[in-house]
Formats: sequence, structure tokens, C-alpha cells
Amino acid sequence: MERFRASVVRAFGLSPKAALFGFSRGGLYAFNYAAAHPEGVSSLYLDAPVLDIRSWPGGLGEGPGDRSCWEECLAVYGLTMETAAAFDGNPLDSLGPVAEAGIPILLIAGDADEVVPFAENGARLERRYPELGGFVETVLKPGVAHHPHSLEDPAPIAAFVERNE
Repeated sequence: MERFRASVVRAFGLSPKAALFGFSRGGLYAFNYAAAHPEGVSSLYLDAPVLDIRSWPGGLGEGPGDRSCWEECLAVYGLTMETAAAFDGNPLDSLGPVAEAGIPILLIAGDADEVVPFAENGARLERRYPELGGFVETVLKPGVAHHPHSLEDPAPIAAFVERNE
């Protein structure tokens, strides 16, 4: 991903800092990239993000998880059911570098999300990120499940990205 970012910056004259959007499991990718390469990220828009693999796809909390995706996830991370409990490679374990870099986060989620429970993912980010000096703006959609993503009116999302270029 870093090679891709660097190549499009060179080829198209884009800003060296990207506004990353992470929807659902894309929240893992966007946040993990920001933690590894904070110098290349201007802001994060996380929408119903997976921030703890034990929550989804693991289903080791409130949500049902996804057995097939969980088995694939364990293999990708080199984990077993036993070692997953102590796994510390989740975005929620990597808040420090992102907060230290001053990367603002827009968090949008439904409060009735049963697939990626807000309490196990977004709420933990919302609570801990400011404790580390980070800024997070949360839009919690009442009565909304995992879908639909985004907002009916995308203007607040566009404004957030523009403010943080």
C-alpha cells in the first residue's frame, strides 16, 4: 500500500498525505496503514469499522462473527484460537502512533450494529483516542445497523476531509 501511495503521488502530483476511508473491515486496513505510515495520512474516515478482530470476524463478543473469515484471519495473522486472546495487533492496540501524528478521525456508525458492535469497536476508539491526545468526531446513527454505510447527506464527511487536508 505504501508503494502504491508513493507511486500515485509521483505519477499524478497528488498530496503526499491521503485521507483514508475505511468501511467495515476496511477500517482494519485504513487504521493499520495510518499506524504504520502516519506521515502519509491526513485524516481517517472510519465507517462502522472493525477495530478488533476478536469482535469481527472472531465473534468472541456481542456479535455473531463470521466463521469462514475468522479462520482466514487466524491464518493471515498466524494465530490460533488460543493465541488470539492475547493478540495485540489490532487498530485499538495501535492508537498511539496515530494520535501522536495528530491524525483526526471521523467515526460514523449505527448504534444498532450487530455485525461490528459499536461497543467493542468504535466506542473503544472514541473513548481511548482522546486520552492519547487524538481528535475523534463521532456520528452515531440511532437505530441503524451495520448498513447502510455513510450518511444520507455526505456534506459533513466532505467538510471533515477538506478541513483536514
